Amino acid sequence: MTIRKLGVMGAGTMGSGIAQSAAQSGYAVIMVDTNDAAVERALDGAAKTWDRGVEKGRLTETDAEAAKTNLSASASMDDLHDADLVIEAVFEDFDVKAALFRALGKVVAADAILATNTSSFRVDDLARHVAEPERFLGMHYFVPANINKLVEVVRGQNTAEATFATALDFARSTAKEPLACRDSYGFVVNRFFCPCVNEGVRLVDEGHAPERVDAVSRQVFGSPLGVLTVMNLSKARIAMNACTTLGGLGAFYEPCTGLIRMGEADAAWEFGEEPAADNAADAAIADRLRGATFLAALELLDEEVAAPDAIDLGAFHGLRWETTPCSAMDDLGQDGTIRLVEAVAALYGRDMPRSTARAGSLLVG
Repeated sequence: MTIRKLGVMGAGTMGSGIAQSAAQSGYAVIMVDTNDAAVERALDGAAKTWDRGVEKGRLTETDAEAAKTNLSASASMDDLHDADLVIEAVFEDFDVKAALFRALGKVVAADAILATNTSSFRVDDLARHVAEPERFLGMHYFVPANINKLVEVVRGQNTAEATFATALDFARSTAKEPLACRDSYGFVVNRFFCPCVNEGVRLVDEGHAPERVDAVSRQVFGSPLGVLTVMNLSKARIAMNACTTLGGLGAFYEPCTGLIRMGEADAAWEFGEEPAADNAADAAIADRLRGATFLAALELLDEEVAAPDAIDLGAFHGLRWETTPCSAMDDLGQDGTIRLVEAVAALYGRDMPRSTARAGSLLVG
């Protein structure tokens, strides 16, 4: 199937970013939202972004004007009747999303692809509310969606091969890096990043300074932002909810005491002066953060949710980690990986993943 027109349900942060990216890539895009103020902000924000691109030499005036022409908005879902692909990007409420897909089924063409941008719900659970679920899948974008290159393209149990292939091609045609994966709680990036954040907060609960946890996480993963800083940006409440969703997988994934406290208060970390480095303490922090991340990544491999290179793709583009999980485990080798993973698994009474035996050759084996 060829995608010519994109529909985006929701003109908030995610919806507007997805729409902007596709319009700039040459697609006719219509955003649908009943909130007039949100629509106005989205259209105005996109126009200003493209104008700045012209000023800085990143876009030609012709391209900027074409992008503006490509992007339109409506308050009526009926205007999606001729869309080839519709991406839902409303707020994270399962009942709202389910009702939306039931309504969309009565509007769009029978062969139109429907996708959810959910970050917390399973694609297969939402698919129960979609007519012809073979044309349904997940397309999880990362903030800011107009800039971040990563899109998790999530195949549900009933997603047709042609639907999946078309979604992957569409993502590539909008200058994105699609991460192909199977449906699972947390998909790929949240599945290993949420435990990493959670473990960082546990370390603070145990007495480590948040400034050191944040600094060590930057060093360990080669990232511009530490895990607690990322939590501040994405909101503690969101991190708590994500870990709560993953909590069905066991105590390792459940939100720790500090994360629940921060999430319920909708609080942010207030960093003071960074304490001097303490080699022993910093090594303990590094080991726990790496062990938690590796444990979750290896479980993803056991469950065949995604391949090792896809996991690393997610870390690199989605989180801007220079030191990615599977590459790092290959560098450590089997013995080094076992040491870190075994220690964390023991803390939560978790079995060692079978894929630990592949450490050292994950990306080539």
